[in-house]
Amino acid sequence: MAHFDDTKTRRANLTYIKASMRTPLLSREREFELARRWREAGDRSALHELITAYARLVVAIAARFRNYGLPLGDLIQEGNLGLMQAAQRFEPEREVRFSTYAAWWIRSQMQDFILRNWSIVRTGTTAAQKSLFFNLRRLRARIDDPSGGALSDANAGKIAVTLGVGKNDVADMDARLAGGDLSLNAAPGEDGDGEIQDFLVDPGPSPESTAMRAHDEGIRLRYLAEAISELTPRERAVISERRLREENVTLEALGRAFGVSKERVRQIEHRALGKLKTALERRSSEPGDLLPAS
Repeated sequence: MAHFDDTKTRRANLTYIKASMRTPLLSREREFELARRWREAGDRSALHELITAYARLVVAIAARFRNYGLPLGDLIQEGNLGLMQAAQRFEPEREVRFSTYAAWWIRSQMQDFILRNWSIVRTGTTAAQKSLFFNLRRLRARIDDPSGGALSDANAGKIAVTLGVGKNDVADMDARLAGGDLSLNAAPGEDGDGEIQDFLVDPGPSPESTAMRAHDEGIRLRYLAEAISELTPRERAVISERRLREENVTLEALGRAFGVSKERVRQIEHRALGKLKTALERRSSEPGDLLPAS
């Protein structure tokens, strides 16, 4: 079934490409006219003619990026989004050919798509990082580095100067492009015993530590509930409103509710906190169920 779907997709892509190449290009005057009709009158037929005429530009640019391991159809789809962006933003009065303007948007859209999907690890989003990603292979071939291995320090320096980035950035990107992503489910050796993820250390707490903390937290909550039960009803109300809510009630608001001054509420709160501290200290000093700290 998957093979059938792949074949169907390739045929659809080929049909689209052939249709794009058969569509005649527009003259400068015609593309300006269509752009004005779309911009000023929202003429969808003008937009359709403009987009269709330059679909071949999308195909041509997608072909340049086919070596990044992504489906040609997906690149074309992203390029068409860039073409639509260009049509939305094009200003005929600037006297620039639409094809020149659209090529920038198409290329930018495809590059962003490649950077998002080439690796599960973000490769970089700054202009310098994008330039490094898309130009490193070309520059490496130009300086005639036949090793096929890691870049030499001197060659990394040459590329860094050309692109205006750091030498370490060049070396890091070269390693990323050479290595790609490694599945955590892959076998760590040739014998195929186990998976790479079996050897990764979990930085989080162990199940034992988690259980101990949950146990101790439960005990502390019980101690607190027992201590609160020793307070008077008014003290419990003040502690509840002032200390146990996400948004504490002000002393003034509680004073109005109880019919006393806010200073009196502050005194009640202070006395209640003192009682709680004494009760908790007494309870925690007794032989109990708290586990020793790990």
